[in-house]
Amino acid sequence: MRRTAIVALLAGLTAVPAAEASSAPQVRVWVTTPDRAELMHERPRVTFGTGESAHPTIVVDPGRRYQEVDGFGASITDSSAELLAGLAPAARAETMRKLFDPVNGIGVSFLRQPVGSSDFTAAAEHYTYDDVPAGQTDFPLKHFSVRHDEAKILPLLREAKRLNPRLKVMATPWSPPAWMKDNDSLVGGRLKDDPKIYDAYARYLVKFVQAYAKAGVPVDFLSVQNEPQNRTPDAYPGTDMPVAAQIKVIEALGPKLRLASPRTKILGYDHNWATHPNDGTAEADYPYQILNSGAAKWLAGTAYHCYYGDPSAQTALREAFPDKGIWFTECSGSKGATDPPAKVFSDTLRWHARNVVLGTTRNWARSAVNWNIALDSTGGPHNGGCGTCTGLVTVQPDGSVVTDAEYYTIGHLSKFVKPGARRIASTSFGTTGWNGQIMDAAFRNPDGSTALVVHNQHDDPRSFAVNAGDRTFEYTLPGGALATFTWTSRLHSRLDAVSLKGATASPDGALAIDDDASTRWSNGAAQAPGQFLQVDLGRRKDFRRVAVDSGGNLGDYARGWELSVSNDGTAWRSIASGAGVGQLTTVDVRRTSARYVRIISTGAASNWWSIADFRLYN
Repeated sequence: MRRTAIVALLAGLTAVPAAEASSAPQVRVWVTTPDRAELMHERPRVTFGTGESAHPTIVVDPGRRYQEVDGFGASITDSSAELLAGLAPAARAETMRKLFDPVNGIGVSFLRQPVGSSDFTAAAEHYTYDDVPAGQTDFPLKHFSVRHDEAKILPLLREAKRLNPRLKVMATPWSPPAWMKDNDSLVGGRLKDDPKIYDAYARYLVKFVQAYAKAGVPVDFLSVQNEPQNRTPDAYPGTDMPVAAQIKVIEALGPKLRLASPRTKILGYDHNWATHPNDGTAEADYPYQILNSGAAKWLAGTAYHCYYGDPSAQTALREAFPDKGIWFTECSGSKGATDPPAKVFSDTLRWHARNVVLGTTRNWARSAVNWNIALDSTGGPHNGGCGTCTGLVTVQPDGSVVTDAEYYTIGHLSKFVKPGARRIASTSFGTTGWNGQIMDAAFRNPDGSTALVVHNQHDDPRSFAVNAGDRTFEYTLPGGALATFTWTSRLHSRLDAVSLKGATASPDGALAIDDDASTRWSNGAAQAPGQFLQVDLGRRKDFRRVAVDSGGNLGDYARGWELSVSNDGTAWRSIASGAGVGQLTTVDVRRTSARYVRIISTGAASNWWSIADFRLYN
């Protein structure tokens, strides 16, 4: 018997009766706009309603969980430490609060610290913690000392940990001591291919971890070389470390570090999503080789940077090595010499929102980390390297401190998404490369609260809806805006998503079942009766709900539809029909068991018919 389904779409939200308003779940909203009119400004709260929406709908599903979060932040480089330590005491205290205090600031929760000098050092000469005159060696590491850091870097790190006790610290060397390298220089060259050198370098790194722990700054993560494929650093410390050399370092380091500091996890690679053309084409599969090697047993996972490629590389690696984690550990904003501040802020906010805030986290990153936490108005001080970089904050010549776009992009994560949170499923329509749509990521915090970070890629305002469980609210964000929505109510759907892994769809419908609402299947023509999408689940599966999501392509929903099922692909029975009135059509049916599901257009319209995401629930 044919049954007309409940179509869970209305022209607008169902109003909440006054008697229920006090118990309706509330949502807090913070917004940053590209024109700086709003800077993590808390707007009036909104209320979840009991109806649904005709707008593109972000469906948040806490039942589908992904990676755990370690934190979000930047680096207190030698340059940053010089600037922060040089502030007047009151200004320094206020800046540190704004950066690290989870209540009165953005709660930076992850710092990636250089082991020795990088391009961002205020010192006249680059340094490590065991420098000896040219031609000499120090295999016993008698000259090892972190005295340099005790002046400014370590006091700031201790203050940061006092302000945010949940802060995690990663350490990364830009170069081993020069005496360990084949060019006797911190700039360029390679580690000498000698077992005694690999052993000495491993002991050097362990001594650093121990020294920092003794100084009150335990190291949670350690990589063995920053950007190992950057073979020709521009007058700053760097090391060309081929895969074979990194494997030998990790194999020497792993057992020693496990004994000396069991809490410290080793991360491999620590370079771009893809090999930069300036670095050549050799070992383009570097992280894969590392994780396929014997050194993998010592690795928690790999780390990535943003300067070439795109974040999808993280998911590709995660699929190849699902038992290893992904961390995103460096991305600097930049500015041209003649770029006005308004352009720098707007461009940085938008690019980082797409690629760092959302691109990395939607692609399994357990951290999202910028580069310098503080620079001056000239982008320094620096010694070689980047002359266009920007920080989370800028220290002005008069000693005042200005918050930059990166302060807000990181802040929209770090203030609301706590260490130990889990990313959960959420429908997202935008792409890192820009397609003008709404892009988002959702997280469930350890206390049960939910944080949803949303970016409107378009220049114009965009309206959308958010659905969690059986509740929905609508919102409109200004063009280019980044926002975080939080709620404390545990809103769960009564149904669980049915896996479509291994399913196929025709005609040419793979993009409708790829669990990615930024891609779509489309009929490529005006809507007409008889057009259809057919999904082969691979075997019979039970379901009680079908969601047909036309995504962000406004108007591309079926004006009329019929839902049919089959067990053999030949004999079909209709189980529901109705009229579409918005981007998301949700069809509730009696429990059904079938291998094939077909959605058929029964109406006509000048719009194409598109399906960005086809989902089943039981």
